[in-house]
This record gives sequence, C-alpha cells and structure tokens, in this order.
Amino acid sequence: MELYATLQSIWWLLLGVLLMGLGTMVGMDMGVGAILRYVGRTDMERRVALNIIGPHWDGNQVWFILGGGAAFAAFPLIYATAFSGFYVVMLLLLWSMIIRPLGFEYRSKMPSPRWRNAWDWALFVSGFVPMLVFGAAFGNLFQGVPFHFEWNLTSFYTGSFLALLNPFAILCGLLSVVMAAYMGATTMMSGAEEPIYGRARNVARATAIAAVVLFAIGGFWVHGMQGYTLTGGPAPGVPQTPLQGSVSVAAGAWFANFHAHPALWLVPVLGFAGLLLGFLAASANRSHLAWWLGAVAWIGVIGTAGVALFPFLLPSSSHPAQSLTVWNASSSKLTLGWMLGFALVFVPLILWYTSWAFYVMRGKVKADHVAADEHAY
Repeated sequence: MELYATLQSIWWLLLGVLLMGLGTMVGMDMGVGAILRYVGRTDMERRVALNIIGPHWDGNQVWFILGGGAAFAAFPLIYATAFSGFYVVMLLLLWSMIIRPLGFEYRSKMPSPRWRNAWDWALFVSGFVPMLVFGAAFGNLFQGVPFHFEWNLTSFYTGSFLALLNPFAILCGLLSVVMAAYMGATTMMSGAEEPIYGRARNVARATAIAAVVLFAIGGFWVHGMQGYTLTGGPAPGVPQTPLQGSVSVAAGAWFANFHAHPALWLVPVLGFAGLLLGFLAASANRSHLAWWLGAVAWIGVIGTAGVALFPFLLPSSSHPAQSLTVWNASSSKLTLGWMLGFALVFVPLILWYTSWAFYVMRGKVKADHVAADEHAY
C-alpha cells in the first residue's frame, strides 16, 4: 500500500484506540457519577465513592483531549464539519463537563445537606449527559448527518438539534451510559467495602445484561438500515476532496465489511463476550477482572462501529457523495508522519503513567480515612 494510504489507515486505527480509551477511562469515572445516588445512600457513602475516583478522574479527561486533538490534527475536515454542525450538542457537552470539577471541589466545602444534594445531582448530570452524547454521536453516524459542501469546500449543516436525538441515536446513547455505569460499578467494587460494594455489584450485573440487550438491538437495527458504500473516486492515498466521490446507499450496506472479511465478526463477538463474562466475574466478586472485561467490551463495541463504518468517518445523509472518509478528510502525509512519531512516544508514556497512578492508589477507601482527611472530597 502507498505510504500515504498506510498513514491514513494507521490514524484511523489510532483514533479508534483513543475513543476506546475514552469510553473505558472517562466512562469509568462518569459512570460513578451516574450511579452515585444509588451506591451511596448517605453523605459519607457518597464521599467514599467520590474519593475512590478522586485521584484519577481529572487525569482520565486526558482521553477527551487526546481524542479531540487527534481528530483536529489527523482529520481536520471532520473536526471542522462536525464541530460546526453539532455546535449546540458540543455546548451541551461542554457545559455538562464544566460543572463536573465544580461538583468534586465544592460539594464538601459546606455541611448543608441541601448544598451537597445539589452537587450530587450536578455530578449525576455531568456523568450521564456526556456519555449519552458520546453514544448518540455514533448513532447519528450510522444514519448520516445532513451536511454538504459548496465549491470552495465550505460546509453547511442543514439539520436541527432535535433531529440528532432520534430513536436510534438515543439507543446508542443509552448503550454508552449503561456501559459507563458498568465501569463505574466495577470501580466501586474494587475500591469500596459493604454496603457500597454490594450495591455496586448489583449495578454491574444489571448494566452488563442491559448493555448486551441494547448492543444486540442496535445490531439488528443497523442491519435493516440504509448503509453507505464508496463506489468511486480517486484511489486511496491520492489527493482528493469530498466533491470527487461516488457513494451508493442500500439497506444492509453497513455489514459489507463483515461479509467481505468474515474474521471481522470476532470484533462484535468481543463486545458480547466482554459483557457476558463481565457479568459472571462481577457475580463471582472478581471486581478487577470484571473491570478489565468491561474494557474488552468497550473495545468490541467501538471496534464494531468502526469496522462497519470504514472507510466513512462522517457520512452525509443529504449529499451522500460528499461524505467524509478516511481518504478525503485526512491531513497531509507529512503531518500524519510527524504525528505518528509523537504518538509512538507519548501514548505509551500516558499508558505507563496511568497504570502507575492506579497501582500507587490501589486499595479500599474507608469512611474513617475520608472523615479524618481534611483534603478528601
């Protein structure tokens, strides 16, 4: 394969890896926020839950930055088109995430129950909404986004905010939320004692089954959906624009890559296996194993979406031929090459530091330790 096409494919894979890391790591602490009011019935129990993820939650947000930065640098046309078209959604995501650090830092500054209860709800919203938006974004990709380009490659979004909250997008958003809740629950199991432990185990078991059901429903839904197939245009690795392509739309086309390469069916199997084995691991009180199986499930679910969509990154429902793909939306060969060099250095460093931080902060968080520490959340 020509070097440019190879770099484009590598960055498609790396973007997928970053999204998987986002789902796993950010989903973990946002899942805790989403289930906080269930696993913590008293103020001290909620403080324990928050202090379990306290050393890690802000570091996990690095995956959001990495994902956005990679999209901006490797696929700038995707970044520009999506962020302008989804402007209201992005603001919703931004504001829900802004209240998240405020909830952590301000919740325990005053003893008032009403004050703390208000911040508990804020933490719930800031955990639920971003993961709902994350999943709904994938749902909209499968249905296509109403945008087109003028002759000078100025993009125009012709949809509405409410149109993005369609039934399939909501299903995908709920799948994202329950998988985040699963990750949060297994994290609580690893870091808390009873009664938080037992409630977290119940959440992990319930959300694992719910995720299996939603993932299966989504698969059948996509099978009957109008999918996209790239039928013409310059060859991969050749300079091209969204005005040069040819795309066909047909029911079941999103499964074309799986039919062409049957080994790819192992990717959705990985998603189902991670969730079902995670259910068994949580039931057997193997919290650490359950967490890792949740990570495997995120890899399988996001990997399934990536394989089905490839080479499309942002399909256009109004002008299918102007859909953005791996081939026509990427940066130059020089940019992708330099970025790959930096990624090979810094991504392993991030993984090493994250692993080291979790190792150092391992163990159970106890109520008496939280009460005695004036710096605790």
